[in-house]
Amino acid sequence: MQRYDRKTVVVKYGGHAMGDPELAAAFARDIVLIKQAGVNPIVVHGGGPQIGSLLDRLNIRSEFKGGLRVTDRATVEVVEMVLAGSVNKEIVTAINNQGGKAVGISGKDANLMRAKRLERRMRAPDSDTEEIVDLGYVGEPAAVDPHIIEVISNSDLIPVVAPLGIGPDGETLNINADTFAAALATALKAKRLLLLTDVEGVLDRSGQLIKSLTTAEAQRLIEDGTISGGMIPKIEGCLDVIAEGVEAVVIINGRVPHAVLLELFTEHGAGTLIERRRPRSSTRGS
Repeated sequence: MQRYDRKTVVVKYGGHAMGDPELAAAFARDIVLIKQAGVNPIVVHGGGPQIGSLLDRLNIRSEFKGGLRVTDRATVEVVEMVLAGSVNKEIVTAINNQGGKAVGISGKDANLMRAKRLERRMRAPDSDTEEIVDLGYVGEPAAVDPHIIEVISNSDLIPVVAPLGIGPDGETLNINADTFAAALATALKAKRLLLLTDVEGVLDRSGQLIKSLTTAEAQRLIEDGTISGGMIPKIEGCLDVIAEGVEAVVIINGRVPHAVLLELFTEHGAGTLIERRRPRSSTRGS
């Protein structure tokens, strides 16, 4: 446990684990335990299924451009209600019920996350030209002021953060939770960024888990097609975070009970660890 004493670990929490009461309680216990062990956990959460459910109940239909959801004003109001409201407070309550002291905030609090509108270039239909697609109230990090996180985590409190940002005109912008967690981990110079997902981690061509990768090895697996589909942007995001100074990123199956504890406090870990270079001794033991 001394390996992470007083170190910051950012945990992105999402996927099916959030909807399973037993897994949610186990996750909360893990976060409380690592805080008691001297680690500074920062929880960043998603909430896509919960947002979709409430939009359906309110009969708010989403427009899609190039396969991407456009977030209009009505939609972003629901997003903020769900992320900064119900989902955030559920996680806070779960941690508090396990003996911790969690505080729920969003990226809007104390100007934690300044954001800019996210635009995507896409090929126009029936044309070879590209067009810029405006996704509405969707953002990406522009500037991070981690002061409020440092104040909270330097006490006995655990910050639980909803991935919302403040736009250039003071508007609320919805930010992808992985992207938000990566920007926060970079600003905090975290020792680890843990991405809890619905997959085991990075798999080789035979479907077996790859337990550790250097950044160079990960790049080669993208180039040769071993890493494909939706895993490509996730891994590219990991490479960017490591390039900015985070020691390592780990992709973990959040459906495994106590995955956070297994990753931090056992030699074999619980997912795929990605780091700049492989040291002589296991990074999970350093």
